[in-house]
This record gives sequence, C-alpha cells and structure tokens, in this order.
Amino acid sequence: MKLRLLGRDSTPTNSPTLYATDHDSYVVQGWIVTDSNILAGLAVGEEDTLVEVPAALLTYLALDGLRGEVITMVPPIVAVTPSGHYIIQGRQVTDTQVLSQMSIPEHETCVQVTKSAMLTLVGG
Repeated sequence: MKLRLLGRDSTPTNSPTLYATDHDSYVVQGWIVTDSNILAGLAVGEEDTLVEVPAALLTYLALDGLRGEVITMVPPIVAVTPSGHYIIQGRQVTDTQVLSQMSIPEHETCVQVTKSAMLTLVGG
C-alpha cells in the first residue's frame, strides 16, 4: 500500500498526520489513547485500535476531493475529548512496508479507515 501525505498537525514531539492510500482508504496517525474513561466506554475489536487527533486534521480530506469538514459524529469517530480532539477507531496498521513510509514516535500509532467511512463523516 502506498501513502500520499494529505496533511499534518505537527510540533517537535507530536505528529498527527493524515494520508490517502492507493487502496481507497486513509491512514490516520495520532496519539495512542490511554484515557481509561474513554477506553471503558468503547468496544474495540481485536484488529482495531484508537487514535486521538486534533479535529483540524480531518480538514485535509479536502485535498483528496472530500468536503474536509466533519458534519456528522459517527464512526470512525467514536468519541470527542473535552479539548475537542477526535478519537478515531480503525484497523491498526501493522504492515512494515506501510509503516516504513512514516515517522511514528513511541506515543503514537496509526489506523486505516475506509474512504466510505470517511465520506459518512463529511457528507460526501
């Protein structure tokens, strides 16, 4: 799977990033969710995981032809933090070839989300 960078919300120690893939999906890189209150309220499948990202990161969907503004809070967004960050659930990316295309700090991970799921967030 090849990645195409759409955008990032980076600081020297954080790097939430959004990529489009050549598999009709997106890879969302964000902070590993460790908040026990959030984790207690969600059912996460065996191959899935959660990432936390700034809401503004999803505006980069516009660079792939989507609206770029979230209008519906449905999965893959499964929660919103008090600070307004989105908790996104998706299939955890474990493919080493895909991971080699990114720079991921220890406190971050990434998930793959289908394009159709993202379309439900932005209304097409």
